Amino acid sequence: MGHDTAHESNTKRIWNVFYILSIVTIVEVILGIIKPEFMMTTYIVSMKLLNWIFIILTIYKAYLITWAFMHMEGETKGLRRSVVWTAIFLICYLVFILLTEGDYVYEVFKGGYKSWDF
Repeated sequence: MGHDTAHESNTKRIWNVFYILSIVTIVEVILGIIKPEFMMTTYIVSMKLLNWIFIILTIYKAYLITWAFMHMEGETKGLRRSVVWTAIFLICYLVFILLTEGDYVYEVFKGGYKSWDF
């Protein structure tokens, strides 16, 4: 019977994660469809608030998938930290590069040709 209980709790855990991921995805879809005006006009670090919300919700979903389905909750603290901190560093680096390069490309298209003095 103990084995059946463990199976039921794992099944319950999978369904709970499924429900949370579904709710977060539905929120993302609804925000993408209605695009609230205040989220479209509010800028934080040269990016719309709505885009920041999408990034944060996507990172949350990735975290939840890693934690539940890759069984990181049962691993040692060192392994969890190495996986999580590496991912956080790479995501922050990617966001920085995208914002920097995206702002440069925007300025080039907006203002025309830019020359660099080397």
